[in-house]
Amino acid sequence: MKRRTFILSAVAGVAAAAIPQQATAAVLDRPLTAAAGRRAPMLPGRGPYTHVATVDALRAAIAAMTKGGTIIVADGTYAVPDGAPISLAGAGGRGNKPLTIAAATIGGVTFTGAASFVFDATHDVVLSGFVFTQSTTLEIAANCQAITLSRNEFVLADIEGLHCVMVRADDTVVEYNHFHSKSTLGVFLGVEGAGSTEMASDVHIHHNHFSDHSFAGDNGGEPIRLGVSPRALRSANAIVEDNLFERTNGDPEAISVKSSDNIIRRNTIRDSGGGIVLRHGNRTRVESNHIIRGLRGIRVYGNDHVIVNNYIGETADTALVLGAGTVRDHYEGEPSTSRTKNDAADRIRIALNSFIGNAGGVSGETHRPLEPHDCVIVDNIIQGDVGLLASVPMSQGFVWSGNILWGAAADGDLPTTGYSRIDPQLIRDGADVLRIGPSSPAVDAATQDHAPYVRDDIDGRKRIGTADVGPHELTAAAARRAPLTAEDVGPLAP
Repeated sequence: MKRRTFILSAVAGVAAAAIPQQATAAVLDRPLTAAAGRRAPMLPGRGPYTHVATVDALRAAIAAMTKGGTIIVADGTYAVPDGAPISLAGAGGRGNKPLTIAAATIGGVTFTGAASFVFDATHDVVLSGFVFTQSTTLEIAANCQAITLSRNEFVLADIEGLHCVMVRADDTVVEYNHFHSKSTLGVFLGVEGAGSTEMASDVHIHHNHFSDHSFAGDNGGEPIRLGVSPRALRSANAIVEDNLFERTNGDPEAISVKSSDNIIRRNTIRDSGGGIVLRHGNRTRVESNHIIRGLRGIRVYGNDHVIVNNYIGETADTALVLGAGTVRDHYEGEPSTSRTKNDAADRIRIALNSFIGNAGGVSGETHRPLEPHDCVIVDNIIQGDVGLLASVPMSQGFVWSGNILWGAAADGDLPTTGYSRIDPQLIRDGADVLRIGPSSPAVDAATQDHAPYVRDDIDGRKRIGTADVGPHELTAAAARRAPLTAEDVGPLAP
């Protein structure tokens, strides 16, 4: 079998018959042959196996499989009747045996029509290998649990205001999907929760490819929106990791965080208008992300965030913005008109990052009255030729230490004891990243013990002894990761 290329015109017509039963597990146990020598991954699933080739047969199989198992959908295009989507009400597996509904080959099944699957009290279900083209949002309702969207393509109708996927259920996994080709208002992937103030908890978003969002408005086209203002103080405990963003220009925020207690790590944002923005909420960790040759870097509001090991290189805007506020802190029970206001950035730890060749380094805002408080900005490399390398004119109780500044840009207003002006001797590698070489003054030069906050570097190498300044640790150990490419993410990634 040849790998599907995820171009809708390449998908054949509706299959006329079910896969022969003797094929049973072989479809799932044998990897697909991929173009250019690349192997497509195996689809998930455990027996018993049922094979279907019509929408009605799929409905019947879902109703019959109450104890888990795998439904294999024959390759083809399936027209789901308007007003009669495929119901997953009450459907699901049990324990460690989910109900898996999978295309026979990854990308081999396309669903057309206004809607595809509808979730209601659904649990322990995996949807894998499909192409979704519908004109309504695929919504995982708050009364569901443990739903996985794996190795699908989402190229929904390009309708103003249409969100592709909205997650409201706890323990949802969104993995190895491709979201792409939108030019209108609406997010690729939103995470919210029940009612107007709750957040889905423990959502895991990883190894997805977000590309080609070209909405030209100022707001409302985020690839990932993790919460909204009324939910900001809810602990989502989401993990957003190992995702790739390319040409995602629909919003200034590629990853928009409006909830608390999340982890944003090891993502790559390349050639995109959006950055990582902690817009509302507290205690989120932003670690080991690459933002390369885009427009924006990281912007922060709220309290007690940790920003470590990140690389922001050659963006057209300031690398990191510490937000001033119109409120000091958000609080439970505050008026809705207050919750949407900016919360000053307090007690933020910014350490072991590289901000290289951007339009500015570390900057504070001056157009709101409440200054950030008690932030720690230590052991970063800040290099550039334009703008200011570090300028937070409104601040209180800041600690600056061990930062290396270099380039034609002016230093800014940080205290003289908080930095050294010395060439970090950066070398550009094959991934378009500037990193320290063996003679760099950044080697073994950290001024603080970072072990309580981070144990390895951006490449996954252990930090041993006194850390090197910036996100890269110079050791003989092999790198365990690098900036992501399209080969690393999406439906056909290993």
